[in-house]
Amino acid sequence: MWTRHAIVLLGLLGFGLFGFPWAAGAQDFSIDDVSAARKADATQLKPGTIAFSDHTSPDTIASETALVRFDEWADKDPAEKKFLALFPDYTEPTVGKKVNGGTTQVTEKLYMYVAQARFILDRAPGAIDLSHEVTLPFLEEIDPAITHKAIAAADVGPFTDEAGTGNDNPDRKWCTGRTTSICIQSSYKFEGKIPMGIMLVNKLRDTKKVADHIDFQSELSALSPADLDQAGLQELTTLDTPISGVLEQDIFYINQIMKFGKFFGVFQSDPADANKTVVTAFMALAIKASVLDEKRGFEKVPVLRNLVPAQVLMGQSSFNSGSSLSAGLPKYARNEIKTIAGILGQDKQ
Repeated sequence: MWTRHAIVLLGLLGFGLFGFPWAAGAQDFSIDDVSAARKADATQLKPGTIAFSDHTSPDTIASETALVRFDEWADKDPAEKKFLALFPDYTEPTVGKKVNGGTTQVTEKLYMYVAQARFILDRAPGAIDLSHEVTLPFLEEIDPAITHKAIAAADVGPFTDEAGTGNDNPDRKWCTGRTTSICIQSSYKFEGKIPMGIMLVNKLRDTKKVADHIDFQSELSALSPADLDQAGLQELTTLDTPISGVLEQDIFYINQIMKFGKFFGVFQSDPADANKTVVTAFMALAIKASVLDEKRGFEKVPVLRNLVPAQVLMGQSSFNSGSSLSAGLPKYARNEIKTIAGILGQDKQ
């Protein structure tokens, strides 16, 4: 099972969960690593610069400091947990695990990777219509490697298997209750080095073979000021100007490695210029602790030593390459945020 996790993990990094690759013609932004991006002084942000933080540095090998236990995160950053968990009251779920031929109920422990970013758009909040981003053609245009199809709320899984347990929203059924939203079934095949890795693992295994694709379900939505907890979001962003909207993608079902994922972008008035908008964006990924704990199994097999999940996740493996999605979460998140900022920075509305 741990070999399967490794290949799936590489696939996730190779394609990205949120579907925001570089778009042609997008404004070019640069990254400025800071200690806490959501607290960055908006009046000091330079045009085309993104304040970014994830408790790592792109030049350090100590990147595992970016992973924090879910319960510690919830205690330390209640505002983040309220808005960046799959829903406000989310807790680590109780799931059935097969042990010695039987099934035992255990708490599925999670680690959180959270990236924060803040940047300025050269448009007034009223000139930005986030509903333009909530379309299937938009997703198809920005990432041809991932195939998408629209699904109805009735097509959302029952959340009865291990991957889905605990992810059923108690406040509303996923893909219902929001005026501007779409429900998406997404699939992508592994690329780059991944097919070679799959072939190797399948040759070494006598059990079920590894699939060459990953599937996930998500909801993409735009929220208007009337839908928002203004005071709570201002606490999250540490900025007290009016909030004009939120762009949110919730990944509520994914069959491997991650328990859930979220992109959450908050749009606010610039405190110094009414014709500009401050965007505070977050990427949150809940990683299964069982995946990170599989270090020993990998280290015992020479050909798999560079596939230790934590190392691959944090960009510390020889399987990591380039400066984009396959480079590991720290570089992946930086490039992802740059892409989103570039797309939003286009004066296309």
